Amino acid sequence: MKKLLLLMLVASCAAGCGERPQPLAIENSLTAEEIAAGVFTPEVMWKMGRIGSALLSPDGNALAYTVTYYNMEENRGVTAIYLRDMTSGAVSQLTDFASNNSDPEWSADGSRLYFLSDRGGSNQIWSMASNGEDVRQVSDFDRDVEGYGISPAGDKLYYVSRVQVCDRKSSDVYKDMPKSQARIYDDLMCRHWNYWDEGSYLHIFVGDMADGKAKSGVDILGADAAWDAPLAPYFDMEEISWSPDGKYVAYTCKKLTGYEYAVSTDSDVYLYDVASGETVDICKTGEGNVQIDTPERRVQSMPGYDKYPLFSPDCSMVAFRSQRRAGNESDKERLFVWNSRNGAMKDLTADFDYNATNLIWDGNDALWFIAPIEGTLQLCRATLDGEVKVLTSGDHDITAATMAGGRAVVAMTTMSRAAELYEVNLADGSLAQITNVNGEIYDNIKFGEVQKRWVRTTDGKQMLTWVILPPDFDPARKYPTLLYCEGGPQSVISQFWSYRWNFQLMAAQGYVIVAPNRRGVPSFGQEWLDQISGDYSGQNIRDYLSAIDDVAKEPWCDRDRLGCVGASYGGYSVFYLAGCHQKRFKAFIAHCGIFNFESMYGETEELFFLNNDYGGPYWDKTNATAMRSYANSPHKLVAKWDTPILIITGEYDFRIPYTQSLQAFTAARARGIDARLVEFENEGHQVFKPQNSLVWNREFFGWLDKYLKKK
Repeated sequence: MKKLLLLMLVASCAAGCGERPQPLAIENSLTAEEIAAGVFTPEVMWKMGRIGSALLSPDGNALAYTVTYYNMEENRGVTAIYLRDMTSGAVSQLTDFASNNSDPEWSADGSRLYFLSDRGGSNQIWSMASNGEDVRQVSDFDRDVEGYGISPAGDKLYYVSRVQVCDRKSSDVYKDMPKSQARIYDDLMCRHWNYWDEGSYLHIFVGDMADGKAKSGVDILGADAAWDAPLAPYFDMEEISWSPDGKYVAYTCKKLTGYEYAVSTDSDVYLYDVASGETVDICKTGEGNVQIDTPERRVQSMPGYDKYPLFSPDCSMVAFRSQRRAGNESDKERLFVWNSRNGAMKDLTADFDYNATNLIWDGNDALWFIAPIEGTLQLCRATLDGEVKVLTSGDHDITAATMAGGRAVVAMTTMSRAAELYEVNLADGSLAQITNVNGEIYDNIKFGEVQKRWVRTTDGKQMLTWVILPPDFDPARKYPTLLYCEGGPQSVISQFWSYRWNFQLMAAQGYVIVAPNRRGVPSFGQEWLDQISGDYSGQNIRDYLSAIDDVAKEPWCDRDRLGCVGASYGGYSVFYLAGCHQKRFKAFIAHCGIFNFESMYGETEELFFLNNDYGGPYWDKTNATAMRSYANSPHKLVAKWDTPILIITGEYDFRIPYTQSLQAFTAARARGIDARLVEFENEGHQVFKPQNSLVWNREFFGWLDKYLKKK
């Protein structure tokens, strides 16, 4: 792709918006050396633009979307908004690189774009004409705006901001001790994912819009509500929506605290009446008996996750995603529709054995959604009668969709291509690419072939296993081969593109990658997915070995140079396999893996996950499932460890705390095994920062090269 030139002309803004900072320098062109080599390296990967949200205008004639680029020296990125004319194909950049600009949203008439920007020093709502001119600041609140939504009539908005609800810091509790740095808790959920609970939560505010300005709104959760909406830890703003008539805001919330929060997945869908200020929990209402929810009335009719509400165009129905089983975050995501006239609920995917995500109404009679199917993500349609049709096909992941004016645009990835945008023919499901953000890289860098392989498991099932070959693969050579262990554990190995665990990046360094969809992953039916819960050390471990043993039979696979890598549950898999691999592997890499089940139960935050996946706590000696899980904790196999291992962790990982990795590293070194610990003091469960990522990759490939490429 052509070199991106810096836009030095800054769009005009409303008076008082302040002087704009200088744009971040973005140099994403390939060097002559990189073009000559044609090798996909971590440095090349970080030159790629990353497509984010995309939204069609109400008439479908224009597409607003975001792209994020990174500056490695500055160790940060910047997000800009682009506009594509859907008729001519012309693309214009609407915002420069002097600030982050994201979350574009069209006005109802399509004349203006709202967006979030930090150009004024804090994250606020702005708007501009659809050609990028006439930029105005819409909100000027004393808190950052984390997300927002403008009502269809443009007269109201909701916005999400952080609210201090209670004091956790000792310096706030004890005003005479201002230099004290303790945190004080009386219940669980002291920390979540990658942050400590310091008494602040994201709340939804609803306010008025007048003369293009946002007025301060009402906190619809209540100033003393010690919970988040949208839900932690991802805070996905798609969990909130306006009704088309502007009378209601639908949102997702888990109105629990402490231990109850830690052991439950019971989030519900709430409707906030803008006029009356009343709130209805539609998941706790009986048919024909709509009633305002109170703490005294919580019938457990829908005890699992209920999320992502979306009103039908005529406002008579609310579609949402619902999980049946309490405490199981990986239960089937059913497509439910609630009828506002009588309170009736209907599951539109009762006969469809896959998840339903990314809902979009198709008139008042059907819904579009995305489903994981056999290691891919496809666009589907369900009628209100429960008839489901899978529209698209092929080895790809459709990860997001937007529809308007008879048009549909999706974001799509493969293991060989980062996200690009495609227009979908809704008649036959065919796809036409409309963006080519990273075209220069694809034109000059070689990628390996991705093969689809079905492997027979030890219990006679067929398991989809992706095999990624190095570029310029020569079947007459022998290649070092890596078994990739997926995390989750309930995460599919689909046609995803990752900037952290990238198969093409591994293949480009001369490795064959074996990526099995072992037991416990979605897209192969709920029975396949459920098998792993309560049986971490069972069939899914045998599935891993079936996959690597099957590929190892190939003449081009060097059986003397096999490695095994994985993160999270995949890191657990590495730790466990290190004690039972029977000399198969010559090197291991575990990133943020579970090492000791008993200490993990006391160190993690959301206990529902371990209660579901382990079977329960370690002290419940009457629980046979739990006792089997703890008996097969990886730390109990350390006496059999005999292979070099690299262990990577992040200090802000509170899901699988870094102490798990410290225990594993200590055990390896005490056993006299070659081991290395890489600990990132400013990362959590994943590594996001540009320079940290390059260090991660250098350590990752340095370890593999040391043990798998020795002569």
